[in-house]
Amino acid sequence: MDRYLFETEEHEALRREIRTFAKSEIAPHALEWEEACLFPRELYKRAADVGMLGLGYDEKVGGSGGDFSFTLVAQEEFVLAGQSVGTCVGLGSHAIALPPIVRFGTEDQIDRFVRPVLAGDKISALGVTEPGGGSDVAGLRTTAVRDGDHYVVNGSKTFITSGTRADFVTTAVRTGGEGSKGVSLLVIERDTPGFEVSKKLDKMGWWASDTAELSFSDCRVPAKNLIGIENAGFIAIMVNFVTERILIAAQCVAIAELAYQESRRYVKERSAFGKTLSGFQVTRHKLADMATQIAAARALTSECTTRHLRGEQVPALAAMAKNTATDMCMNVCDQAVQLHGGYGYMREYVVERLFRDARLYPIGGGTREIMNEIISKTEGY
Repeated sequence: MDRYLFETEEHEALRREIRTFAKSEIAPHALEWEEACLFPRELYKRAADVGMLGLGYDEKVGGSGGDFSFTLVAQEEFVLAGQSVGTCVGLGSHAIALPPIVRFGTEDQIDRFVRPVLAGDKISALGVTEPGGGSDVAGLRTTAVRDGDHYVVNGSKTFITSGTRADFVTTAVRTGGEGSKGVSLLVIERDTPGFEVSKKLDKMGWWASDTAELSFSDCRVPAKNLIGIENAGFIAIMVNFVTERILIAAQCVAIAELAYQESRRYVKERSAFGKTLSGFQVTRHKLADMATQIAAARALTSECTTRHLRGEQVPALAAMAKNTATDMCMNVCDQAVQLHGGYGYMREYVVERLFRDARLYPIGGGTREIMNEIISKTEGY
């Protein structure tokens, strides 16, 4: 398997640690947890105890150190060695819930929300998408009206990863007028009266991760839970989206790589018409196309990550990487199922799970159409 160009010996050492953890703690239970549509809450603590939840977070906020690239590398190994995308996604939901608090929050917020999550004691989620809004963040309707030392929140969120058991949700709310300038971020804690998990959602893929629809009815949220400045939340959300989209691209590379590895192994073992499947030119060429597509998506993701680490503004490049990697992942997983034949359609085979998991990525984190709009505006079309 190729590596990202930015990787060092430290990244390789991290890969070995994550691989060992995922093979022992996740892989043996991957199918069981997928079928149960949940993995044990204790896994958060076990991952935190060995420093894996804190990767990419400074030690001064309770993290394990390292920059964003370490988070990216870790999640790739979680997918490859753990063989459960849903578990990886659920275990890593803090990667999109905590950054706005770390970047724009107060010391009190870091102590109350960031440290407990990185220690494995609390679960966090990000709440942006609404039932009627989809990717239209600037048009969100969940309101937060200031009332003394509190905000009164009313509205709903949907497709919230880790939503059924999150201890708090970093929530996008409308505190001002229409459009992006009236959006804020507010941390809403699970035990707040009026906060309800209104529905646990059943998904096509990512079965091991819990996903929920949330509702807020006259929730009185302390004003001290406001992240940053009132009505400035849209900027924080957009900054968060860049790293989320790079992570999505990297996840797709990892999923496709796993599907490719499973396929290579299968065609060497499976025989038809007197020889192994790998003995047919059509099989070898299909695998060659899969490997080429993975390498191309990895290269673009690597470039995007490198520029991001240098401090460059990369929203358009992140959108390109996301679209390229998600398209590639869907195609590679489709071809992996085809190479497995009837067995590729069976739930006990990894490629069947990966095929279902892949379909979310052109939608999650901003749809493919939204990505194209970002790219076209940046390029001046």
